[in-house]
Amino acid sequence: MLKVGLTGGIGAGKSEVSRLLVACGAVLIDADRIAREVVAPGTPGLASVVEAFGEEILAADGSLDRPRLGAIVFSDAEKLSTLNSIVHPLVGARSRELEEAAAQDAVVLHDVPLLTENGLAPLYDLVIVVDAAPETQLDRLVRLRGMTEEDARARMAAQATREQRREIADIVIDNDVPLEELEQRVKDVWAELVRRSQASRPSHAE
Repeated sequence: MLKVGLTGGIGAGKSEVSRLLVACGAVLIDADRIAREVVAPGTPGLASVVEAFGEEILAADGSLDRPRLGAIVFSDAEKLSTLNSIVHPLVGARSRELEEAAAQDAVVLHDVPLLTENGLAPLYDLVIVVDAAPETQLDRLVRLRGMTEEDARARMAAQATREQRREIADIVIDNDVPLEELEQRVKDVWAELVRRSQASRPSHAE
């Protein structure tokens, strides 16, 4: 099994690269999706979050009111730390379960937005960083996601720098390109991942 960490700045196109790698055959473990699952209604995770922050962080249907919780924790480092101490271990445990369920010869792709910020690179056999120029990121966030330029710049500034991400990368996928070119680059990377996966398998030769 080859464990690959995938990350990239907001608007760099990480989700598209993730989708293309899955189409090639990668087994995806999506940290953001798991983070939502572990605090779904009826879960011990949601009960712990309510215990820490009160019933006001629940929506009318009993689900987590993410904007309300976000407003509480992102302006208070201590509260954010409390939330992370609840959610991160649950995400880690679920990620390990999914990894263990994958085939022994699988290329397991961990899609982790804050891989750089949280110092998680050592957990993986190699790290892929999806990279794009800041102007490209800004254009995508404003044009495709409908953010204001001010909001987009703030979100970008809150993440690791482009240089910090590139420092931890074993493979960089430059995504300042049209989709057709990106598709070819991802296929080339997939071939390299398969090669590394096969090279890491124990030999059964006598």
